[in-house]
Amino acid sequence: MGIDEQTREIELCNIKKSHNKMKKNVIIGLISAVLFFPNGLEASEAFHSDSTQVQDSIRKEIRHKKYAIDKNDYGDWRFRLGSYGEMLYQHFDYGPNSFYEAGSTDDNRSQISIPRFVIAMDFKINPTWILSSEIEFEYGGTGTGIEYEYNEAGEYELEVEKGGEVAIEQFHITKIFNKALQLRMGHFVVPVGLTNAHHEPIFFFGANRPEGESSIIPNTWHETGISLLGSIGNIFEYEVMCVNGLDPNFFSRANFIKNGKQSMFETQTMTNPALAYRLELQGEKSPRFGFSGYYTPKCSGNSSKPNKMEEIDIPVLVLSADAQYIGHNWCARTNFLWGKIGDSEALSKLNITMPKTGKISLFPRDQVPESALTWYAEVGYDLGAQLFKKCSLIPFVRYEYYNSMQTTEGAVAIEPRYKKDIFTAGINYYPLKNLVIKADFSHRWVDRGNYNDENTVSLSVGYLAWMFKHKHNNK
Repeated sequence: MGIDEQTREIELCNIKKSHNKMKKNVIIGLISAVLFFPNGLEASEAFHSDSTQVQDSIRKEIRHKKYAIDKNDYGDWRFRLGSYGEMLYQHFDYGPNSFYEAGSTDDNRSQISIPRFVIAMDFKINPTWILSSEIEFEYGGTGTGIEYEYNEAGEYELEVEKGGEVAIEQFHITKIFNKALQLRMGHFVVPVGLTNAHHEPIFFFGANRPEGESSIIPNTWHETGISLLGSIGNIFEYEVMCVNGLDPNFFSRANFIKNGKQSMFETQTMTNPALAYRLELQGEKSPRFGFSGYYTPKCSGNSSKPNKMEEIDIPVLVLSADAQYIGHNWCARTNFLWGKIGDSEALSKLNITMPKTGKISLFPRDQVPESALTWYAEVGYDLGAQLFKKCSLIPFVRYEYYNSMQTTEGAVAIEPRYKKDIFTAGINYYPLKNLVIKADFSHRWVDRGNYNDENTVSLSVGYLAWMFKHKHNNK
C-alpha cells in the first residue's frame, strides 16, 4: 500500500467531530441577518404581475454569476451579500424500504428539513476582475451521517464526509476581457441539465427539484477547474470548462453517477479531468433552448482505490437538452438527460469486492448500470396576474420519467423497481418576486405499476435575495 493510499485510509477512519454549538450560533446569526438586516429581502426592481417579468427580472440579477458580465456595466455596487434557501415539509403514505417483494409497504409518516441555506458574496476588485463565493449549509448539519441502506441487506452505514453538510458551492475569480470572452478560475457550478443551470428555488416548480435529475447526477453539481464563458449578441450564451473528474467507486444502480462527486477527502483527485459545457439560446423574448454535456474518456484514475482500477478506464458521457417558454402568463419547461458509463460490468465486479475500513462501509458494493435516462415536461399558468395583479399564483402539472438502470452491460441484471413515472400537481405562490411558497402532490408508479404506488404531499418556502449592496464611488 502506497503512502497516498495509507493517508486516505487514515482520513477515512478519522471522523471529525461536529461542533454543534458553533454551528447553531452561525446559522442563527445568518438567519438573523436575513430577517433583520435594514434592507431586508431587497427587491432591486419594481414588482411585475406578469409571470414572465417575475422570473426573467430575477434571472437578470444573478446572470453575472452564471454567464456573461459586461465590463462596461459596472453597476451601482462593489460588494454585495446575498442568500437563497428552502424549508421543506413532506408527508408520505409509504414506507422508506422499497425492497419488499411488492415494493414499499403502506405507512403514514412525515418529515421536515432545511434542504439548503446558502450565503453568497460578490466583490468587484475592479471592473474587469470579480471575486464570487457561495457557502452552502445542507440539512443544517456538519460532520458525519448515518443512513440505512435498504438495498444492501438493510445495513446501517456511517457516511464520512469531509466538512460534513457545509460546503463551498462556489469560489471563483472571473477575468472579463469583453462581453463575449471571460475566464473563470476556481470552484463553480457544472451547468449540466436544466436544474443545475437554474437551481435556485424560485426557478423551478414544486417543493422539490425534479426527482430524475436529482437522482442520477450531482445536484447542485459544483467542481473545481477553469472555465471560458461569454455572451454573443444577447442571444447566444456559452460556458466550456475543464474540471476535476468523478470517483467511479461511488457509482451505483440507484443513483448512477450522482455520488461519484468527490467529497470524501480534503483534496479532489484530478488525475483524469473532465470536460463540461452548456449552450443557451434566447432572444429578448421566449423561448429559451439549452444544450449541455459532460465527458471524460477515463475516470478510473480518480478512484479511491486506484490500485484496483488499473485494468479499466470507465469513460463517462452525459448529454442533456432543455427548453423553456414564458409568456402570456404561461410557463412551460421540458428537459431530457441521458448518461452512459463505460466498463460498467467490470466496475460492478470490482464493487462487490470493495473492502470495509474497520466497521465503516464506504463504497456502494452493488452493481453499476450502463446507462440512465430521465425526462420531464411541465406547464403552469399564472392566475395571480389575472386575479390579484400584485402577485403570482401559478398552478402547475408535471410528468416525469426516470430510470437509473435504463440499460446494463453483460451479466449485470436490470432491477425494474428503479424505473419510475411521476405525476405532480401543485401551486406556486409568489407574494414577492424573490419569495415563493409551494405546495404539491406527487403520485409515483414504480415499474409501470408492477410494484406498489407511492404518494407524497409536499410544502416548502424558498427565497433568493440580495440583502446588502455597497456602492462604489469611482467610475
